[in-house]
Amino acid sequence: MPLIQHRHTTKANQADYVVQDEQGGPFIRTIPIPVDTHRLRFTCVKAARPRVIDQDSGKIKTDKDGNKVYESVLLAEDELGRIELVKVGTSGEPPITPGQDVVPTGMVGYVWEIPSNGTARWGISYKAASIVPVSGRPTSGSGDA
Repeated sequence: MPLIQHRHTTKANQADYVVQDEQGGPFIRTIPIPVDTHRLRFTCVKAARPRVIDQDSGKIKTDKDGNKVYESVLLAEDELGRIELVKVGTSGEPPITPGQDVVPTGMVGYVWEIPSNGTARWGISYKAASIVPVSGRPTSGSGDA
């Protein structure tokens, strides 16, 4: 059973917690945060490629069923025209090409943190059940639908 210890309170009065196992070591538990993709427009900017988890060995990340995990780079634009580039992981290669407007389905975000020399790097990684072209079918890459 993991132990939860209060670490400090931020300026925004939000508690920050450290989760530890019985021996006091880190216990990593991530909770998926659903992303409301209906309020965003997504465009594929880089074709999907397998996610490499070990640069030295070239090992590819797989999901719990043994399928390769692919990363696609998407441009996300909100209704005010603000844009952000996001990498989105999927199990299996999505049928999309650069330049296509796409729809990620079942998209969730996971907050991650890596402690390093007394400081921490953090970010949000994204995963989707699938990414499909807005038309619902892939193109040949030549612009033909």
